[in-house]
Amino acid sequence: MRTQSILNLLVINDDQLYAERLVQLLNSYYDTINLGFLDDKEELLKSLRQPWDALVFGTAYDMSFTDVVGIVQEHDIDLPIICLTNTEIAATACNEDGLPMVISGTMVKALDADQDMAAVMAIRLQHDSLVCRRELKDLRQILLDAEQRANVLIKNSKSAVAYIDEGVHIFANDPYLQLFGFKSMNDAIGVPIIDLISGVDDVKGFKQFLRQFDKGNRQEVEFNFESVRTDGSTFAAKLQLASATLEGEPVTQIIIQQNNNSSNSAEVAKRLARAERTDNLTGLDNRRGFEEQMALVHQQATQGELKAGLLYVQLDNVGKIRSSLGLQGIDETVKQIANTLNELAADAHVSRFSDTAFMILVKDKTTAALKTLAEHIGSRIKDMFIEVENRTTNTTVSIAIVKIEKNSAEPAVILERAMDAISQIMVQTSNQGGTYHLYDPSEHANDDDHALAESLVNAITNNRFELSFQPIYDISQDRSDFFEVYLRLPLADADNTVLTPDQFMTVARTHKLLEKIDRWVLINACKKINDVRKSHPDARLLVQLTSASLIDKKLPNVASQLIKAVGGAAGVLTLQFNEKDVSEHLTVAKSQFSALSAVNCQMGINNFGSSAKSVEIANFVQPDMVRLPHSYIKDIHSADNLDTVKSIIMRTNDLKVDVLMPYIEDAATMSVAWSVGARYLQGYYLEEPSQTIKIAV
Repeated sequence: MRTQSILNLLVINDDQLYAERLVQLLNSYYDTINLGFLDDKEELLKSLRQPWDALVFGTAYDMSFTDVVGIVQEHDIDLPIICLTNTEIAATACNEDGLPMVISGTMVKALDADQDMAAVMAIRLQHDSLVCRRELKDLRQILLDAEQRANVLIKNSKSAVAYIDEGVHIFANDPYLQLFGFKSMNDAIGVPIIDLISGVDDVKGFKQFLRQFDKGNRQEVEFNFESVRTDGSTFAAKLQLASATLEGEPVTQIIIQQNNNSSNSAEVAKRLARAERTDNLTGLDNRRGFEEQMALVHQQATQGELKAGLLYVQLDNVGKIRSSLGLQGIDETVKQIANTLNELAADAHVSRFSDTAFMILVKDKTTAALKTLAEHIGSRIKDMFIEVENRTTNTTVSIAIVKIEKNSAEPAVILERAMDAISQIMVQTSNQGGTYHLYDPSEHANDDDHALAESLVNAITNNRFELSFQPIYDISQDRSDFFEVYLRLPLADADNTVLTPDQFMTVARTHKLLEKIDRWVLINACKKINDVRKSHPDARLLVQLTSASLIDKKLPNVASQLIKAVGGAAGVLTLQFNEKDVSEHLTVAKSQFSALSAVNCQMGINNFGSSAKSVEIANFVQPDMVRLPHSYIKDIHSADNLDTVKSIIMRTNDLKVDVLMPYIEDAATMSVAWSVGARYLQGYYLEEPSQTIKIAV
């Protein structure tokens, strides 16, 4: 006896008899069929307010199949789509045997409209697949909720807990990091668990123990061994294993308990407490030490006891130093900059905030005095000669200034403002840095932010954004049918102002619009390339997305359907993320890159080479291509800069990753660009961006 079954079927066609015939045939399989029938865009937009189980597209008054896919994606609806063969797509949607070119769990493109039973079977299978996805979504939510509860307990646990995957750390809570002397989670990620085991016999025993656990043996889940910290000291410990999940993926959970019978346990505890707030390289307070001091200063300021200022000091051209002098060059630069900052801000609190950034908390200084201090620091560091063995290098710093006063925001917001100010410096100087910027709250008034946010919502809803496309020359293929997409926001003012992303993305982030803007760009860029591919089937896109999309688990499904809608070819779409965003979400980025690659979407990293670990990041997440920042191309004609560019391109090519060299603005740069080993070239010298996609014949 079958259970009650219902099908909500939406048909877009100009032949109502066809829809009724489908319903008649489907009556044998369902108790109830709710039919929706329409043939224009306005009716579709209204109908999508209701839940549907399958959409059959034939012909419509003012829509193409690509338009329908874009609209469904725009509304973020999981709706299977079945396309009937028509004049527009018959030549490109079917293979030489007359079968649909695209068949998947969410799309069939395209069936012969005369084969009713094929359409009925497709609807049945797509509906069953949708039901499974809905049930799987519910189960995943249950698993996610359980995982979140477990993670909250682990993060707040006093026990030392970590997750490993294939024997390598991918997560650890604070007690675990403190137990082994790691300064941060980033230092622990990627470290093999056997690196924390002392003695050859213990290492061999643990490998066998882990091997048996991975095979499903749960009789032994505890292992006693001598453990070693990052500073080389050892302690007796007991390790327990358990199966777990992290972000929905299976991992192994380890819990380590220290045997406290050693005579030096009190000294170890004291050393760990001191190490918690001290940076080993510079001797300054680390991020934790800074946050403690920041909380104290913020409390005093908000109570009216003092006025203070925060200087966020970020080292520039780190990538070049890393390429030419290696990690030793970075470490020596950081140490000498730390000593200089301690000297110049002797009456302030200086701390090392991250790998190449410092924080200075200054009390009882006027705005003018804070600016003077920033100018003095920038000038002094610019004139420094930094000795690394028998070689000399130099650097500059970018400095953000944020005042801390009685009505100041919370410390987390102050930090965010400092980082935004650094970003403004990078934009204004084309990633060169070397100056300072005072965050002025009057320039970010709520009224202005809300007005801009309203314009952004209006642009998303009513397609007010503009896209432009700049061709990229592929040296290996000798053609320019690869296009990078740029987003612009025209404002309806007397000056015909057009805003670039650096002028509105901060507000978009505050109002949680980044994901919607990314989705708009993706859908509308794919519509454009779909039209072009009808006459130039090899045309493809490079689209820059924000951190909101990097952590969006729905992105692979969105990309998959758009790729299928424009032809389903591997490489037709390349999604690009900023290196800073990738490094801040490294584990998530690796998973996202892998999921997107699995649906034939290529991956790229923008501003590649702007950190000390760029090549290591690329090796970890495995992109298809990387795009160099402007700082690498500027002054490329000097021997040192040219060697630096060649070095990073060679190391990147060794990973089988292609390099895009942008900002080619003159003939001299173009002549050099041919010799550095990059696959892709781009710049105004080759061709400027245009609102239409132009392919040279």
